[in-house]
Amino acid sequence: MRNIIMRLFVLTAIIMMTAATSMAQKGNRQLDVAKNLDIFNTIYRNLELMYVDTLDANQVVGTAIQAMLHSLDPYTEYYAEENMGELKELYTGKFAGIGALIRYNAQLKRVVIEEPYAGMPADEVGLKKGDVILSIDDSLMTDKSVSYVSEHLRGDPGTTFVLKIQRPSTGKKMQMKITRRTIQMPSVTYYGLLPDSIGYLGLRQYTEGCSKDVRRAFIEMKDRGMRGFVLDLRGNGGGAEAEAVEIVNMFVPQGELIVSNRGKLARANRDYHTKVEPIDTIMPVVVLVNDNTASASEITAGALQDLDRAVILGTRTYGKGLVQMSVELPYNGSLKLTSNKYYIPSGRCIQAINYKHGKTSSAEHIPDSLTHVFYTRAGREVRDGGGITPDVVLKSDSLPNIAYYLASSGLDSTEVLHNYVVDYVARHPQVAPPSQFTLSDADYELFKKKVMESGFSYDPETAKYLEQLIKLARFEGYYDEAKADFDNLQSKLKHNLAHDLDYHRPQIQRIIETELMTAYYHQAGAVENSLRSDKQMTEARRLLLAPDEYKSLLRPKNIAKK
Repeated sequence: MRNIIMRLFVLTAIIMMTAATSMAQKGNRQLDVAKNLDIFNTIYRNLELMYVDTLDANQVVGTAIQAMLHSLDPYTEYYAEENMGELKELYTGKFAGIGALIRYNAQLKRVVIEEPYAGMPADEVGLKKGDVILSIDDSLMTDKSVSYVSEHLRGDPGTTFVLKIQRPSTGKKMQMKITRRTIQMPSVTYYGLLPDSIGYLGLRQYTEGCSKDVRRAFIEMKDRGMRGFVLDLRGNGGGAEAEAVEIVNMFVPQGELIVSNRGKLARANRDYHTKVEPIDTIMPVVVLVNDNTASASEITAGALQDLDRAVILGTRTYGKGLVQMSVELPYNGSLKLTSNKYYIPSGRCIQAINYKHGKTSSAEHIPDSLTHVFYTRAGREVRDGGGITPDVVLKSDSLPNIAYYLASSGLDSTEVLHNYVVDYVARHPQVAPPSQFTLSDADYELFKKKVMESGFSYDPETAKYLEQLIKLARFEGYYDEAKADFDNLQSKLKHNLAHDLDYHRPQIQRIIETELMTAYYHQAGAVENSLRSDKQMTEARRLLLAPDEYKSLLRPKNIAKK
C-alpha cells in the first residue's frame, strides 16, 4: 500500500511539474508577444516624432506587415480595404470586365488582345487575337503597362466604355462600345466523349459551383454510352475544398470521410463527409496529375487513390497540404491565413514543404526518407509528404529550348509565332474542327521561312553545357590537352536554326496548332485538339480499355502478383 501511495505521489508530482512547465512556456510566449509589440509601437512612435521626413503610415506599417507574413508561408496574406476585390476574385473566380486575356507585345511595344474568352463581352463585340489597344474612352493606352490597361478595362458591372483598337492584319483602326459585366472563367475547360467511348473532362480550378458543372458533364457523357472516364487535373491549382469533396462524392458512397482539417484552433477543425448518393461507383476512372496539381485538386486525386476508386496517372503533384481561412480586420481589411493541415482518407497529409523558416529559399522540401507509409482501403502502400505519387508515373513530353523561346513573348522580341498565327487567321476565315485540324506541311514550311527571316534567336542548351564544361576543364587543367576535341565538338554543336526547326517540328507544330485552335475555337478547341498527341491521355485511354490491368493497379502488389 505504501508503494502504491508513493507511486501516486511521484506521478502527481510529474503531472504538476509538466503542467507548470507548460504554463511557464505559455507565459513566456505571451511575454515575448507583448514585449515585441511594445518595441514595435515604440519604434514607430519615435520614427513619427523624429524621423527627418514625414512618414506614410500605410506604406511603413504595410511594409512591416508584409515582412512579418513573409516569414511564414506563401499563402498567408494581408488584404487592405482597397485590395479586397483581389481576395473576392480568388475565392469566387469572378471579376468585372470584358473577359479577355491581354499581354505586352515586345515587337510593337503595345498591349494587345491575346485571347477573347468565349461568350464574353470581348468576344461578342468581335475582338480578335492581336488587336492593339489604342485607347479606353479618352485615355490613351499606347504607352501603358499591362496592369494599367487591365485596371482600365475592369470596372463595375453594367458600366460602358468606348474601346479603340487597331487590327494588325488590315491596319484598320476600329472602335466599339463595350459593357462590362461579371466575368467568371469556366471551371471546365473542355469535356467530350472520344471515339472509343472514353469520356474526358479538363478541370481548370475549384471555383464555387464547379462540382455541378462536372456532375452535369459526367451524366451527359454517361447517357451517351461512356465506358471510362478521364478527369484531367493537370495544372489545377485548387480552390474550394468543399467542391473537391462534392466531386469525389460522384464516385464514392454517401457518408465517406474525404478530408479532415486539423489546426491550433479547435473550432476551425472540420471533417468533410460525402453527403449524397453517388452517380457511379463502378465505372473505371483515371485522374491525370502533374507537379502543378495542388491543394483541392490533390484532395480529389488523393481521396480517390486512398479509397481505391481511381487510378492516378502522371507525375507527382505539388504537395500543398495546408488550408486557409479569412479573418476580418479593422478598417475593412482581411487576413487570409494558414489555419490547418488537411488529412485525406488514409490519414496522411501530403504537404511537401516545411515552412518553419518562412516562404523564402530556406523553406525545405520534406525528403522522401522522412515520409511515412499509409495504406489505402484495399491495403496499397501510399506515403505522406511530397504530394500524391501517381499509381502510374508517366512524364509528359519535354519542351525543347527552341519551342520554349518561340512560345514565350518575354523571350522572343520578334513575336514571330504571334504574327504567324494572326496572319494565318486573316488568310483562313474557317478551318477544320479541333478534332481534325492539323497544320499542313506547306503551312509549317511557311512558318519556318518566317522564323528564319525574322531574326529570331535562342540559346541552345547544349552550347550552354559545353561552355560550362570548358570552364571546368580550364579550372582543372585539362583544357589545353583536349582543346582540339572541344573545338571539334563546338563546330558540330554550332547553332543551326533550320536544323532545329526540322528536328523539333512535332513539338513546335503542336504549339502552333494550340495557338490556332485557341484563336478559332477558344480554349475548349485548343484542349480538344491537343488530346490527339497527349502521351498521358493516350495511356489513360489504353488503361481504361484494359480492365484487367486497370483493376490490378488498384490491388496491393502481393495480391496483384498471384
